[in-house]
Amino acid sequence: MMPSLAPIGQHQLKTPTFEEVGFNTPVFAVPLSQGLPSIDELLMEVVNANGSDLHIRVGEPPIIRIHGKLTRLNYPPMTDDDTKGLMYSLMNEDRIKKFEEHLEMDLSHAIPGVARFRVNVLRQRGNVGGVLRLIPAKCKTIDELELPPVLKQLALLPRGLVLVTGPTGSGKSTTLAACIDHINRNRRAHIVTIEDPIEFVHQDNQAAIEQRELGQDTHTFTAALKHVMRQAPDVILVGEMRDLETISLAITAAETGHLVFATLHTTDAPQTIDRIIDVFSPEQQEQVRTQLAVTLQAVVSQTLLPLSDRPGRIPAFEIMIATPAIRALIREGKTHQVYSMIETGSEFQMVSLDQFLIKMLLSGTITLDSAMSRSSNPKYLEQRYERMMAEQANFPGQPGASRSTSQNGSAAH
Repeated sequence: MMPSLAPIGQHQLKTPTFEEVGFNTPVFAVPLSQGLPSIDELLMEVVNANGSDLHIRVGEPPIIRIHGKLTRLNYPPMTDDDTKGLMYSLMNEDRIKKFEEHLEMDLSHAIPGVARFRVNVLRQRGNVGGVLRLIPAKCKTIDELELPPVLKQLALLPRGLVLVTGPTGSGKSTTLAACIDHINRNRRAHIVTIEDPIEFVHQDNQAAIEQRELGQDTHTFTAALKHVMRQAPDVILVGEMRDLETISLAITAAETGHLVFATLHTTDAPQTIDRIIDVFSPEQQEQVRTQLAVTLQAVVSQTLLPLSDRPGRIPAFEIMIATPAIRALIREGKTHQVYSMIETGSEFQMVSLDQFLIKMLLSGTITLDSAMSRSSNPKYLEQRYERMMAEQANFPGQPGASRSTSQNGSAAH
């Protein structure tokens, strides 16, 4: 059972009216329980509460996630008709038919002038439910998000494969959108994105951008990638490398002179490299290692941590740049040595997650407990941090953060 959470009452949230935000008439409408608002009104509560997700499930009131923590709203528990009515109101007849056939549906939904939402409609215990994630209406820049500056250089590479990795909800889509935005502002390029669903909507600036959504503009990532070469792209964004064929096509696209961005649900660079290679059969793996050693430009892994002094979360990064030494390790199947290369690669703007966490600890941005919860070696992180704090105490005129980190955000050695 889910723990009891503090409710947010309706009086605490200033919800605009339908007229104020210009809601569309729902495609599918059923009567909801008395006192239960429409799906768009619930989504406005997410926006006004600075939340990130809305959870719809039978037997519970609507639940929103605020700074990573679930909070029940002050409404009655929903019936099966309620959850079905709320989620079906987001789909047209064709999507409803597909959902009832496949029992899964991904789509996007917009409240004009307010925000977009990534929607997953599902069934659990025989009932309809869903999760809706807030996507800000405006795509923020790399500088506004305070992302590592090396991302600007990666975004303007002429070719190769750049992977952004991390668990679900770690901000991968936001980071990729900022990279696409940087290209759009600085390069006259043709960009093709393949997304499930489209999250951030980009308007042409210097670049020409085609955004294709699964289910609406193409059937699968694989099908879209097979035909993308005939669309004369300079930059390709693959929302997720889900299977062998998609991974293979993404590597081939990078190998043939395109800049390819993609995501994986892996936590660090060595795991990312191994995951890609392990997807292929043993007799193909040597060839794939060679291809990956040539095409891979960088792996950017990220995770979110709670701020220490106020509500909110902040990303921490591990950045691997494919130097000649790292390319040789990939080619030779020595990915277990990649981590030590990252630790000693600050001159190439590389940084390990532990180094990034220590920098954040020294600045007081996060707590030691939250840093240890994200570290792959928490005991070593704690010892390293305590040693650096002791050094800082011995040299009060030279703050540990400035002595131990370089300007690009990498920890020194």
